[in-house]
Order: sequence, then structure tokens, then C-alpha cells
Amino acid sequence: MLISYLVPLVLLLMLIAASIRILPEYKRGVVFFLGRFQAVKGPGLFIIIPGIQKMEVVDLRVITMDVPEQDVISQDNVTVKVNAVLYFRVVDPEKAIIQVEHFVSATSQLAQTTLRSVLGKHDLDEMLSERDRLNDDIQEIIDASAESWGIKVANVEIKHVDLDDSMIRAIARQAEAERERRAKVIHAEGELQASQKLLEAANVMSGNPTSLQLRYLQTMSDMSNKNASTIVVPLPIDLVEAFKSMTGAGAGGNDKGNP
Repeated sequence: MLISYLVPLVLLLMLIAASIRILPEYKRGVVFFLGRFQAVKGPGLFIIIPGIQKMEVVDLRVITMDVPEQDVISQDNVTVKVNAVLYFRVVDPEKAIIQVEHFVSATSQLAQTTLRSVLGKHDLDEMLSERDRLNDDIQEIIDASAESWGIKVANVEIKHVDLDDSMIRAIARQAEAERERRAKVIHAEGELQASQKLLEAANVMSGNPTSLQLRYLQTMSDMSNKNASTIVVPLPIDLVEAFKSMTGAGAGGNDKGNP
């Protein structure tokens, strides 16, 4: 007699235990009643009728996903291997379950195709120097596509852009040539500035003979301080012109005195 009451009681307790669901704060339960969407429940304790109701649990925390390494052909026909990391979370559990099958896998595939598509529109220099802008472009495209799945993409970061050895050597040669070009440009600009300053100094001295004489004396003083076996004495141009005029005048007088 006791067993006849005990068996239904045990079955009732097992049914209640199977019906009780407890979800933490960061999870939600998408409940279906006879196959049709009923509600999103949680967090906390609630009851699910086994066999009639079914629940899919969705984690609302940010998911960190490694985007596998992708072969990308840049706009300047350079083949590189690029991988990235994607941060996203579910903001609408109903859409994440109903609108797409396995939303994590779908988001991963979307990130891979978007990474190849976006980077393929840029050349190698932009991939290496403008990562922030490329990260923003990839994030915006993935976020817009995954919005219908109830997913919000928080951030995308390109981790590595790997080149083969031949391309690394070519970039090194290009960088060396660029450094040489800049050195020559700087040297030429220095020569130009020096010539301009010399021209300005010459114009000042030509207008003031005293400054020219002082410069001449300073040059002689600098040369006398050096231990050299040969000393070249510079002559001012006006002194040379005076000698030439005197020589010309003397030669002219002699020509007039000769028959």
C-alpha cells in the first residue's frame, strides 16, 4: 500500500527536479513551446515543462575569437598571411538562436571572408602602417552584417601580417634606398641654404669695404695659427684690380713714347 503512494511521489519529485532551471546573470534561456518561440527567460529560477517546452541557453558575455590565418593578395599583388582577433557578444538571444544556425561559427566565417575582402583592397604599405583604420573598417562591416543575428561586434584587431623571406628582403632594400634618398635631399638642401647664406654675406661685404678688410685679416690670423709648411696668402680682388690698372697704364705710356 505504501509503495503505491511512494512511486507517484518519486515520479512527481523527479518531474519537478527536471523542470527547475537556474540561470546566472550572464546567461539567458530561449524557450520554445511545442516548437514555437515562447519567451526569453532568466536570469534566476524558472520552470520548464519537460517534453512540451525546450530551452536553448545563450551566453551574453563578450566572446573572444581568433580568426584563423588567411592568405590575402594585396592591391599591389603581394601575398601575405594575416590573422586577427574578434570581440563580440549576443545582444538579442532570440535572433541569435532563430535567425542563424550556430551563431559562433557563422560569425567566424563572416570574419574570415571580411578580412580577406577588406585587406585585398589595400596595398602592403597600408596593411603595415594603417592598422587602426583597417580594424575600424573590418569591424563596421562585420557588425552591420551580424546585426540581423542579434550580435554586436565590439572590436577587431589585426594581430600579424606575415611576409615571406624574399618580400622581407625587398622591403629592406626599399627602406635602405629611401634612407639614401632622404640623405641626399637633406644634403642638397644644406648646400642650397649654405650658398644662399654665402651670397647674402658677399652682398653685405661688397657694400662695406671695411667688413671685407676685417674678413681678410681674420683669415690671415687663422692661417698663422696653423703649423703648415706652405701658406697661401689671399689677395683682395680690389688690390688685384689696382695692380692690373697700373700695369695697363704703364704699358700704354711706353707704347706712346716709342716711335
